[in-house]
Amino acid sequence: MIKVLVFGMTETPGGVESVIMNYYRHIDRTRIQFDFLCNSYEKVAYEAELLALGGHTFHFPARSKNYPRYRLELKCFFREHAAEYAVIWVNICSLANIDYLKLAAQYGIPKRIIHSHSSANMDGRLRGLLHQHNKKQIGRFATDFWACSAEAAGWFYPSEICSQAVILHNAIDVQCMAYDENGRENIRRQLGWQNQFVIGNVGRLHFEKNQRFALEVMAALVRKDRSVRLVLVGQGEDESELREQIFRKGLQEYVYMAGVQSNIRDWLSSFDLFLFPSVFEGLPVAAMEAQANGVPVLASEDVIPDEVRMNKNIKMLSLQQPPEIWAEAVCEMKEWFVRENPEDIWEHFIQSGYEIEHVKDEFEQRILGEKA
Repeated sequence: MIKVLVFGMTETPGGVESVIMNYYRHIDRTRIQFDFLCNSYEKVAYEAELLALGGHTFHFPARSKNYPRYRLELKCFFREHAAEYAVIWVNICSLANIDYLKLAAQYGIPKRIIHSHSSANMDGRLRGLLHQHNKKQIGRFATDFWACSAEAAGWFYPSEICSQAVILHNAIDVQCMAYDENGRENIRRQLGWQNQFVIGNVGRLHFEKNQRFALEVMAALVRKDRSVRLVLVGQGEDESELREQIFRKGLQEYVYMAGVQSNIRDWLSSFDLFLFPSVFEGLPVAAMEAQANGVPVLASEDVIPDEVRMNKNIKMLSLQQPPEIWAEAVCEMKEWFVRENPEDIWEHFIQSGYEIEHVKDEFEQRILGEKA
């Protein structure tokens, strides 16, 4: 059995965390075992499950909070433990910090995978500059270059590396996200929204996910139809600002902020429409899970790549269109868009290569070095 050191788990369950967990749950753990570097002293998402599956978590401070201690603890860890690992798998959305790869190279971890999960800068100007600087030298420290999509590879890597990058699908467990009638009824009963048209969004509360625009759409919708409701599932930096926006627009009766939820299948099942107005994505896991559930999706143009539009009940709109146009689109979809048939969904995911049981073998082969 080989041991893999994984970076990418944070305190908040999001898209990257879901990708890591989907592969970890389905690989042959008698051949491959994961341990996790966590840049927080708090428990990370799914930590209890990580430990139950046989992994270990190693916590250290975030670089931004205590840089001297971060450097000291990280260097001590690699000096003492690097020899235990054949592979490091670094899952990030920006190259602003590649210390993990540098130390892995310095202390002799032979296979060093960098995995891009975004197609644009999600952070501020400084981190954007750091990304561009490290982009020029990433080839010195990583041995393998992965990305969730061609767009993510193109933004992340210099051209000479981009051409050799491996596109590894953000595959999901379709059955785990399949529509569940009992889950739908339970959530809607809890909310007291059994007879409402419920719109949902799942994701980190962050400008990239554009929940602020979703609230603008909701304000326009309420003027047309007071039976609509919106659920925002997730947490993040924009939470207080979004709450203020809800209050300012008088949407308290119409919007529910659910926070972090573990039963995403039930929440997706409770939705009548999935609203996905992201500014940009690498490859949107939340939209993939929504499609696995079969719920109709209204998304911003060019965010869900053509190859991962699994279902027919998806409508795309430009973010250049005002919220009122998005509200009209919701009203139209309310009239005639229905949930996709589960058997069709299953076939779509398998044929497209995004069902985890059908792609985990390739992942294992790449980790083990059995596939170039």
